[in-house]
Amino acid sequence: MLPIRNQNNGSPTVGRRIISLAVVALFLGSSVSAQNQGVPDISRMSIEELMNVEVTSVAKRPQRVADAAAAVFVITQEDIRRSGAASIPEALRMVPGLQVARIDENKWAIGSRGFNGRFDNKLLVLIDGRSVYTPLFSGVYWNVQDVMLEDVDRIEVIRGPGATLWGANAVDGVINIITKPAKATQSGILTAEVGTEERTAEGARYGGKIGNSSYYRIYTKYFDWQPSHDATGKRANDGWDAVRGGFRMDIQPTGPNSLTLQGDLYQSNYNETLTIPSLNPPYSSTFPNDGDYKGGNLLGRWNHSFSRSSTSLQVYFDNTNVVDNSLFTDHENVYDIDFQHDIHVGESQELVWGLGYRSIQDSNGSSFTVSLQPNHSNLNQFSSFLQDEISLFNRRLNVTIGSKFEHNDFTGFEVQPNIRFLGNISKDQSVWAAVSRAVRTPALTEEGLRLNEAVIPPGNLNPPNPTPFPVVAAIFGSPQFKSEDLLAYEAGYRVQATKSLSLDIAAFYNFYSHLRSAEPGAPFVEGSAAPTDIVQPFVASNKMGGGTYGIEPFVEWKVLPKWKVLGSYSYLQMNIRKNKDSQDPTGDNPDGQNPRHQFFVQSSIDLPKHFEQDLSLRYVDKLPSLNIPSYYSLDFHLGWRPGTHLELSLVGQDLLNSQHLEFIPEFINTTPTQVRRTVSGRIAWKF
Repeated sequence: MLPIRNQNNGSPTVGRRIISLAVVALFLGSSVSAQNQGVPDISRMSIEELMNVEVTSVAKRPQRVADAAAAVFVITQEDIRRSGAASIPEALRMVPGLQVARIDENKWAIGSRGFNGRFDNKLLVLIDGRSVYTPLFSGVYWNVQDVMLEDVDRIEVIRGPGATLWGANAVDGVINIITKPAKATQSGILTAEVGTEERTAEGARYGGKIGNSSYYRIYTKYFDWQPSHDATGKRANDGWDAVRGGFRMDIQPTGPNSLTLQGDLYQSNYNETLTIPSLNPPYSSTFPNDGDYKGGNLLGRWNHSFSRSSTSLQVYFDNTNVVDNSLFTDHENVYDIDFQHDIHVGESQELVWGLGYRSIQDSNGSSFTVSLQPNHSNLNQFSSFLQDEISLFNRRLNVTIGSKFEHNDFTGFEVQPNIRFLGNISKDQSVWAAVSRAVRTPALTEEGLRLNEAVIPPGNLNPPNPTPFPVVAAIFGSPQFKSEDLLAYEAGYRVQATKSLSLDIAAFYNFYSHLRSAEPGAPFVEGSAAPTDIVQPFVASNKMGGGTYGIEPFVEWKVLPKWKVLGSYSYLQMNIRKNKDSQDPTGDNPDGQNPRHQFFVQSSIDLPKHFEQDLSLRYVDKLPSLNIPSYYSLDFHLGWRPGTHLELSLVGQDLLNSQHLEFIPEFINTTPTQVRRTVSGRIAWKF
């Protein structure tokens, strides 16, 4: 049963809170005993130990950060805890090369190395190996993606293409959110948070053991964000709330086999201020709108080890339901199966290959503003990949070569190769370089969308409409839309200068072709018995391309045993232009909606009496095409752990500004809201 909503602010009734508390009580009443497991405290690690942290996203197998021939950044559990982040997007703000901006309380624009927007379509996001990209617009519903942050082991972020292993749409980056194994969460935790924007947030998790080889955890979490303010200072209609729960079980008997089962269920209600066009005067209307997201997923993964190789088989089902009461409904089911075989060929060669199949079933409902044809789709995708890594000259040079082969229902067969080199200059220095091809395959909206963007009244002067009928400016998809192509050149340098100082620099040049444009078509008249309006179509095409380049240095310095400072800088230059035969009326270059300069500095100090203090300063350059000025943002975290079971923390965000805009939405005209100075308090009890 869905909860009754308060029509003023979208808050759930007391009934939902009672249900959430009942689940917490069930966790506390579990008869299975909890066992604390030792988990490495990354905050105590030396810089050398941090460089040895293993990642899996670059090569689809464990390897040290120092050995990865890619621009990879790892956000650890300790980073998340000490940042005070309340969501995955907030945690991603510390990653160099990412553009992270909040549109309103429940919408985000997140991109890698340019092309940022709410519907960014060149960034692949995974949670525990499950792709959360939607084929509706080849992007991510960021207000759906959530986990119990205390259970996150790490977030691995690759800037640059990862298509050879992860497939289409891993064009400008891969974000892989990896949660802890159940064995590492053999305890209970209760969390509660209140703040000036996030009214309340509660979470509960309990982990236990069944027999000698099976570990499990179950969790639930809930939050409620109050509405923000728009650019005029008026209270906006963008509050939201969400409840979710899930489980994970890891079965690890003695022997070569292991099995993981996990799943989640969620429901979220959101509000927004929406502007839509109309055929009647005044030809547009702005009003409070609401909607909801709900769904769930179930994943199983089996691993088997041989003497010199290992295999894994992963199967998952994902269901997503989006209901926007004034625009659009979408119901999506994804069935995915993935097999991988990792083979050690001698002491200096490792071969990885795999096969995959994905079935997507999508159905949707339309409105005057948004419609999609056909409104029922069945898509199939077949894939395979092969990657070979060879070590030469006594491991002084590693060469990785491979390719992804995919067949999709939009453009047919796609090949996405790459070659990577890693040279170890010394024990403490390495250089790497890579050349890769990646594609972004079409989305359902680029084939069958109709989006009525605006209605020009009859007799209007600017823009002109001399006809007696309203003119509808509409964006249409096209079955002729092709994949967008990227040829990427990357290079990097890593050095551990001392035991307390390290530097990581990445540089890139990306050349894009067949980027999306909107080409004007021939106007036509609509109406059944009599004409009602004239449609000016703009049809999806591939008449844009060009290059982007940039540099992303990152430095980490352990000033004292209990004081660590890290900093990063990102420079991005975009030179994207329409082809000579394009008639797209929009501006040439998306550079103006991506910050050219960004930097991030964080200081973390362990204080006496079990206190800890963190300061984070961010700078984001202006976005001239969105008329958004540059800004600084200062975040503060003060934590106190009086014992092993209790943690109290105070978090202040955006302390240098009373409020500021960060981004403007595209396509769907919702009102952006101000990011405000906020303060929150949190308590966590482990048992």
